[in-house]
Amino acid sequence: MNTYRDRTEAGQALADRLNGLAGQPDVVVLGLVRGGVPVARVVAQRLGAPLDVLVVRKLGMPWAPEVAYGALGPDGVQVLNEMIAGGLSEHDRAEVRRREQAELDRRESRYRAGRPPLDLHGRTAVIVDDGLATGATARAAVQVARHLGAGRVVVAVPVGSEQAYQMLAAEADQVVCPQTPPDFGAVGAYYDDFHEVSDDEVAQALTATA
Repeated sequence: MNTYRDRTEAGQALADRLNGLAGQPDVVVLGLVRGGVPVARVVAQRLGAPLDVLVVRKLGMPWAPEVAYGALGPDGVQVLNEMIAGGLSEHDRAEVRRREQAELDRRESRYRAGRPPLDLHGRTAVIVDDGLATGATARAAVQVARHLGAGRVVVAVPVGSEQAYQMLAAEADQVVCPQTPPDFGAVGAYYDDFHEVSDDEVAQALTATA
């Protein structure tokens, strides 16, 4: 098992594998909030591409939040898996949406801080996170990016489970994942430094690449 020193080193490993996108004017790098942003910052700098954040909130089953029946994104985007969502009452769906929409609005307000709304029409969206465990958040991000008009969606993560990788490969146009260990456990096990990323760290990364 190879570990990364920190998210910066992980971003460098990803950038090495994304060189083909360097200098392309339609590319935008999107960090998934929060842990994906420091990784995405390095990728964006190396590719000479703009960095932005994609705030996505999973809509989870009330009794099993890790099981997503949909997702919310910016500009009112909502993606639903009706086969799963159909098992919930209107009350339960409304409660989950209310809670997740409030957190999405808070994060959008905090991170955008006067930045224009995210516009992905015709762009190549490179969605970056610090790892894939179940892949549910990244999958939701791919769906949201397509709803926001992205012409091509690339998912780039330093490490992930084989199951999550295969799921994302069926959703995105390309998945870049240098490590898919067969005995994958927690994402943090593949980092020497896997501190919790703060709101301030996200804001600083966005300012540094503005």
